[in-house]
Amino acid sequence: MNSGDLAWVLISAVLVWIMTPGLALFYGGLGERRNLLHTMFIPIMIIGIASIIWFAVGYTLSFGGSGDVIGNFKHLLLTDVSFTHSTKNLSIPDGAFALFQGMFPIITAAIITGSVIGRVRIKALLVFIALWLIFIYSPLAHMVWGGGFLAQLGAIDFAGGTVVHISSGVTGLVLALMIGHRHIDKHIPVRPSYVLIGGALLWVGWFGFNSGSALAANGTAVLALVNTWLASAASVLTWGGVEYKYHGRATLSGITSGGVAGLVAITPAAGFVAPWAAVVMGLLAGVIGFAGITFVKNSFGYDDTLDAFGIHGIGGAVGAILTGVFADKNVGGVAGLVNGDVSLVGKQFIAIIFTVIFAAIGTFVLAKITEIIAAPLRLTADEEAEGYDAIMHDLTIE
Repeated sequence: MNSGDLAWVLISAVLVWIMTPGLALFYGGLGERRNLLHTMFIPIMIIGIASIIWFAVGYTLSFGGSGDVIGNFKHLLLTDVSFTHSTKNLSIPDGAFALFQGMFPIITAAIITGSVIGRVRIKALLVFIALWLIFIYSPLAHMVWGGGFLAQLGAIDFAGGTVVHISSGVTGLVLALMIGHRHIDKHIPVRPSYVLIGGALLWVGWFGFNSGSALAANGTAVLALVNTWLASAASVLTWGGVEYKYHGRATLSGITSGGVAGLVAITPAAGFVAPWAAVVMGLLAGVIGFAGITFVKNSFGYDDTLDAFGIHGIGGAVGAILTGVFADKNVGGVAGLVNGDVSLVGKQFIAIIFTVIFAAIGTFVLAKITEIIAAPLRLTADEEAEGYDAIMHDLTIE
């Protein structure tokens, strides 16, 4: 065991944890006034739900055993998970690995809520999230990071392009389509300052999210952090430029969202590409992210409330493809198109398509089950108009 590696992974785990309260503020600032407290309440509830599910069954289903699709029950309740040594050829104990990985399902589930917040019934949403973490997130984590089918295929995902971003974005879109449009279309964001503070917490946390995924304090961790820094910075510039061109102004909420778009895109590639490629990916992410929440959304007419699909679903897919393009054997040990190996692009494409289909079908089925065992997904028109802050939190906005 290496104390430096262990210290970095523990710090990174804390950084990933802080992303969810950050997302609560970020979403709260982007959302509607009548649901401000509720929008921030839900991600904090998810910290509780996702953490206990990970402890009970999530870790063992994700990283127990060697099945193609799902793990086994060897580590239920973290049974036989050592806090002093590694069984995974790492320089950190298995307990530290379980801790770090346990932060990812929390933020993944919280991202989903952005697509439907304010028009979905809280009881149904929380039941759905619990089922989704067990039956969608855990199998995907196993297939990508636990030696399952997608790992065997040769697809790569350094820190969660498919497992976190595509899965959550697609899930949010399917739920939004099932629930339908908001009854009140007028959307007035609360405060850009909330977006900035929440976005800054996300941004800082993301350095641990990506760099910590090296699972050691080594050169790969440095590369991942540098790439995360550069991609997000580049994305701020292009998002701001495109927003100014089409709207005549660049906004604080917009360029902060641009930073998040760059973070999403670089996530699957952070430890596999050279810094120049990270800049290119960030520049593209700013343009594509802006297009995703405007032109794509408007063209297809779906109501993705806070653009979870536009930024995370589309951005995650773009990042996964570009990982196949820019993966550089000389810096990350995996050859992509830049090294003349076009096959990686094909493998990435297969992983994306599989993740989209798996998450979409699974979400539809679990949503229907949720409505049977818990409650209807959709709030009534009157409840939606009143807002959850008044219904649940006893706060009336004048």
